[in-house]
Amino acid sequence: MSSPKLSKAGRPYPLIAGLEFTWRSRLSPLIRKIMNKIISLCLATLSLTAVVSLVARQRLQASDTQPVTIQFQGVAGDTLFRCGESYPLGRESILTTPADFRFYVSEVELIDTAGNAMPMTLEQDGQWQYQNVALLDFEDKTGACANGTTETRDRVTGTVPVGDYVGLRFTLGIPFALNHADAALAPSPLNLTSMWWNWRGGYKFVRIDLETGKMAASPSATKSEGGQGSHGGGHSGHGNGHPTGGAGFLIHLGSTGCQAAAGSQQPTACSNPNRVTVTFADFDPAANVVIADLAALVRDNTLMTNAPNTPVGCMSSPNDGDCLGIMHNFGLTFGGQATPGQTFFRMGDRTP
Repeated sequence: MSSPKLSKAGRPYPLIAGLEFTWRSRLSPLIRKIMNKIISLCLATLSLTAVVSLVARQRLQASDTQPVTIQFQGVAGDTLFRCGESYPLGRESILTTPADFRFYVSEVELIDTAGNAMPMTLEQDGQWQYQNVALLDFEDKTGACANGTTETRDRVTGTVPVGDYVGLRFTLGIPFALNHADAALAPSPLNLTSMWWNWRGGYKFVRIDLETGKMAASPSATKSEGGQGSHGGGHSGHGNGHPTGGAGFLIHLGSTGCQAAAGSQQPTACSNPNRVTVTFADFDPAANVVIADLAALVRDNTLMTNAPNTPVGCMSSPNDGDCLGIMHNFGLTFGGQATPGQTFFRMGDRTP
C-alpha cells in the first residue's frame, strides 16, 4: 500500500492521517485474530501428525515381528511320555516308572539363512515364562507323578523379527543372573521350590525322578529337596519330591561348585555351571518339534545300583560316578572326559 500524501510541511494531511489511524486500529485486532487461528490450526495439525506418526510407528514395529511357537515333546524311546506308564530304561532295560519330568530352557534363538541368531522375545504369561526363561513340564500329577502339578506345558511362545529362519538354538538351564534368587519370592515359573536347591546351588535345571522298584540305594543321605511351592495360577509344587516308596534313580541337573563371598548367600561364580547350549541347524518351528528322550539320557547307566556314599541317582556332583553317562548325554564334560555330544534332545516332525 502507498504511503499517505504529505503536506508542504512534510506532514500527512489531517483527513488522510485520520483514515490511516482508523484503518490500522480496525485491522490490527483482525490480523491478530487471524494469526491466532492460523497458529491454533498449525498446532492442531502438528499434534495430529504426532499421533498419526506414533500409531504408524507402533504398527510398523508390530509388523516387524512374527509370532513363534517352539513345540517340545517328552518321550521314552519311541513312546510318548505319560505319568503312570513304565518303560524299559537304562543299560539293562529295567522296567522303570517316571515320577517327574520337567526342565527349564532359556536364551531361545532362531537362526536365519545367513547364520545369524535372532533372540526370541518370550511371551510374559505370568505362569510358564519369565524374561528369557521357560519351564517345560510333562508330568500331570497322576499315577506315580502324585507329587507334581496338574498343569502341563509343552511349548515356548514368543516373537522374533520378521525373517527367514532355518535353525534353532536354546540353553538347557537358567542364566546365572536369575539362578541364585530366593524361589519363595521369585515370579512364576521360578517360584517352584521343588525345582530349587538353595541360594548357593540355585535351581534344578532338570528334574527327572525314576522309580525302579528294587534299586539298591546307597544308605547315605540325599540332598535336601525343597518344600512346598506354588506355580503361577494355582500350581502347587512338590513336597519332598522323592519317588514313592523311596527307591528310584533321581536326575537333578544344576550348577555346582558355587562360591559365595563371606556373609553372602548368593554366589559370585560356579565352577560347574552345567548349562548346555543345544543347536539344531535345520529346524522349522511350523514343521518340527524338539524331543526330550528319557531313554537316550540314561542309556549308559545301570539304574538298579548306586555308587557308594553318593546321593541316589545323579545330583550333578562332580565326584558321583552315576553322573558320568548322564552328564555326557546332556552334552557336558564330566570327570575330565569330554562329551561325545548331547543325546537328550533330538528333532522330530510335528504331528497334526
